[in-house]
Amino acid sequence: MKLLVVEDNQELLDIIVVTLIKEKYQCEKATTFQEANEKIHLYTYDILIIDINLPGGSGLDLIRYAKKLVPVTGIVVISARNSLENKIEGLEIGADDYITKPFDMAELVARVKALLRRRNFKGSETITYNQITIDTAKRVVLVNNQEVEFTRSEFDILLFFFSNPGRVLTKETIAEHIWGDNMDLVDSFDFIYSHIRNIRKKITTKGVKIPIKAVYGMGYKLEEQAREIN
Repeated sequence: MKLLVVEDNQELLDIIVVTLIKEKYQCEKATTFQEANEKIHLYTYDILIIDINLPGGSGLDLIRYAKKLVPVTGIVVISARNSLENKIEGLEIGADDYITKPFDMAELVARVKALLRRRNFKGSETITYNQITIDTAKRVVLVNNQEVEFTRSEFDILLFFFSNPGRVLTKETIAEHIWGDNMDLVDSFDFIYSHIRNIRKKITTKGVKIPIKAVYGMGYKLEEQAREIN
């Protein structure tokens, strides 16, 4: 899962980013309205964590833009403002949650996890496709009731497909999801093919048909089917 944290307090920003990275999230950051606006325009995020007061503009305007661009993006507002009016405005224009400074990092992590469950898996921590079960909290994958070890990148790619059933994902989209800003440093996307090949091999060796299919000239997609959410 990829997150963008928009906060002008560098110390707080660094603490939030380090905390989220420890939780195995792909995390990027921005300190100004303009920087955040550019990132939201260029990249797709599962969740935006946005401060209201920013150099160069309002976080509320970022929310409006983000929801117009990608309506399914989850948004958590963080702000020193503790007024009911600002909280209501943020929620009315599309934010999913609101947390007031100062806050404990454990609370922020809990809210992010809860938001991801609500948006992607109807509140559940586990999801099953074709005898493949992913526990998003424990980062464990069971194939035919047997635990299979995946690298961090392989797990993130598999979860990305499970979060987007039936959607064609290009190699560029997958690379952006895993590498974020650093994808610009990649010479080619051959490593995506290697990761998907490894995922397929690990699943098929357990006697399960892999639901990730190649779409010629476009990318890959997880075949849409009835999925079980526990």
